[in-house]
Amino acid sequence: MLKYFINKVCGKFIFSPRIMICIPSQVTEVEKKAVIDAASQAGARKVYLIEEPIAAAIGAGIDISKPRGNMVVDIGGGTTDIAVISLGGSVVSTSLKVAGDKFDEYIVKYIKKKHNVMIGERTAEDLKVNIGCVFPKIQDTEMDVRGRDLITGLPKTLTIHSSEMMEALIEPAMMIVDSVHSVLERTPPELAADISDKGIYMTGGGCLLDGLDKLLQEKTGINVMIAQDTVSCVALGTGKALDNLDALEGKARR
Repeated sequence: MLKYFINKVCGKFIFSPRIMICIPSQVTEVEKKAVIDAASQAGARKVYLIEEPIAAAIGAGIDISKPRGNMVVDIGGGTTDIAVISLGGSVVSTSLKVAGDKFDEYIVKYIKKKHNVMIGERTAEDLKVNIGCVFPKIQDTEMDVRGRDLITGLPKTLTIHSSEMMEALIEPAMMIVDSVHSVLERTPPELAADISDKGIYMTGGGCLLDGLDKLLQEKTGINVMIAQDTVSCVALGTGKALDNLDALEGKARR
């Protein structure tokens, strides 16, 4: 896949490209080496790695070079990365495998347990996007879905309400909130004060789940902001980082 994208971007140029790859904040040295080796074998001249929260912060337009604390919560498809960033690097960070895909899994399990109906992951994602929430809504919304009745084995149509989605999604959402709380507890006092003043930035497609920002704000007491163009923040930040390697001074490393 890497070879395909390299050829698509670069064509058949004589020179191999430099590549910057985002990695979760808690990967091991062995995993880093595996990523570098894979990119090199795919045709990269030089490979740089950058942690996803740092790339997300850059893509969100945050000036990470100053000696101030910035907290970024990047919720993607497979992982949620939480980091406190200052002077261009992560001071405290964590990564957990609870994100958009895990939300879908919890919806599938909930519908199966409550209604004895099996739905697919695509249907679960539609429910999450259209009526999913983790904070009480003023008005309850509903959506019809089709699945397979586990008793009769026949197709069945259900009407699912947003209040049910909140029941299904609150557990994984609280896992993310608890991880944010844990990172804040380990943050140096001066940087924690900066975060309290400036707020927490949320990026990634997973943060668009209705009410997740309100839930985090209620549980931490800190203002929570969703970045503009949140889905593309990591990709945009990675490109900006590659264009400004000298400024990052080894924060993006080979």
